[in-house]
Amino acid sequence: MPQLPDDLDAVAVRTWCSLALEALGRERAEIDAINVYPIADGDTGTNLYLTVESAAAAVEAVFAAHETGATAPATADAVRAMAHGALIGARGNSGTILAQLLRGMAGVLADGGDAAHLRLALTRAADAARRAVAHPVEGTVLTVAAAAAEAADGDFAAGGEPDLRTVVHAAYDGALAALARTPEQLAVLGRAGVVDAGGRGLVAVLGALVETVTGQAPVRGPRTAHGKAPTPVDGGSVVGLPVGGTPVEGVPAGGFPAGGVPEAGGPVGEGPLGCPEDGAAGPAFEVIYLLEAGDEQVARLRTRLDALGDSLVVVGGDGLWHVHVHVDDAGAAVEAGVEAGRPYRIRITHFATESGHDRRVQAEPAQRAVVVVVPGDGLAGLCTEAGATTVIARPGEPPASGELVDAIRRAHAREVVLLPNDAALRHTAAAAAEQARTEGVRVALVPTRAAVQGIAALAVHEPDRGFDEDVVAMTAAAGATRYAELAVAERQSWTMAGICQAGDILGLIDGDVAVIGADVPATARTVLDRMLAAGGELVTLVLGEDVPDSLADALEEHVREGYLAVDTVVYRGGHQRAPLLIGVE
Repeated sequence: MPQLPDDLDAVAVRTWCSLALEALGRERAEIDAINVYPIADGDTGTNLYLTVESAAAAVEAVFAAHETGATAPATADAVRAMAHGALIGARGNSGTILAQLLRGMAGVLADGGDAAHLRLALTRAADAARRAVAHPVEGTVLTVAAAAAEAADGDFAAGGEPDLRTVVHAAYDGALAALARTPEQLAVLGRAGVVDAGGRGLVAVLGALVETVTGQAPVRGPRTAHGKAPTPVDGGSVVGLPVGGTPVEGVPAGGFPAGGVPEAGGPVGEGPLGCPEDGAAGPAFEVIYLLEAGDEQVARLRTRLDALGDSLVVVGGDGLWHVHVHVDDAGAAVEAGVEAGRPYRIRITHFATESGHDRRVQAEPAQRAVVVVVPGDGLAGLCTEAGATTVIARPGEPPASGELVDAIRRAHAREVVLLPNDAALRHTAAAAAEQARTEGVRVALVPTRAAVQGIAALAVHEPDRGFDEDVVAMTAAAGATRYAELAVAERQSWTMAGICQAGDILGLIDGDVAVIGADVPATARTVLDRMLAAGGELVTLVLGEDVPDSLADALEEHVREGYLAVDTVVYRGGHQRAPLLIGVE
């Protein structure tokens, strides 16, 4: 049996993230089913799962970087990675708020993981999340978070400060009891007979913390405390029973109405996060993006977005923010982000307005689509113009499997060809494909290892031919494309081309260092010569954000003068890891 932690060190944080992801994986379908507020779009459980998946992946990356070391990462590194991962991967209202809760906790747990620090961390987290929401209202995940913090910081029995196990149990019990009371605080929940979906997700995350610290998952009561309210049996009364079978204060003795859809004809009022309750027409679009901006610019952005729409949540800090808002003018919301700083990973979802309960557009799925991972905004635009659904892999921020599954869903097709464009994403893409297949989508994974291979595959894609025939053609095009990239050495190290020094320009061909140079132009010419020595008909150059056009001109001339039968095409990749990507077909 593994040793139980006396405090939340890096290993415990890693375990917590893993158990929270497992818990949300088990419960996300039920959480989705009770998601009736603020938008009854049935995705709260999925959004929370994807948010925690990103947090867990970031923590795993920290541990991977310490694999060769004798000790585990520092606690501060683990909790900050958890918070950063959640921030960049946050989805929807619930995921964005959870990211802020984890960020608030990380700010305290980085200094210590004992009981006292955890009590303070929960309080800081609840306060930070409430401040992040433009118009907080009771009966949501904010209420559950506040109750968890209050219970953890409560007046315990005599005997000194409580230990870590006592604190995590108190926080979980407090959250569970508050969750059961949410239908009394929010009319739409009471009419539907459900608790708040985001709050239920937070209870699952706190339950994972209990299991991390105690080694045992918390005892759970009837579904009233977690999802749809139970129905009285044989005319008897029903109460919610959390840990140990104690009735939950605030749950009606007769139970809530059965079912997960709000009853028609209820009153319309102002609900949490500034959204109208069911029955009122809300904004047409959900807009989400990451934003690089300063505090003053974000303060002005909050004011502007608050005037444009509702469900406004802005979380983050230290120059990186996650913005979520529901608006009628999606362009204005993005423009506001551009004026504040540099928005990226922009995601816009259109809501249907015919129904107050399910407002997502439900169009007939296309027959076939392509989902492609790209390293920068420039290639994202290129692939989008070609009809593909894109996922941007930012430097140091590879997409998680949940993000790829989400892109497959957004593609909304019966058949999907998935192009990961990175050898390191092979297992991630395979997991995403398997998950999508369980949802009834036919997915083929073409194991592209670089963006230029993905471009070659997309160029021969023909949706009108048979699926298998199309996949074979795309796979062949990708396999016939050799790939290379230029990188800057960060430290002195051994490579297959010799010893490099920090600052050297490395030319990697098919993933291995083949050239060590002093500058980008000379190294790029040498790489091209090495690749074209084996033959080729087409050279593809993808330039990074800060690379001048003159480099492309010089390399085109180099190819034209030395290889008369070879054509060259040039694309702008935008903000990508490598200054130059090269493909030879």
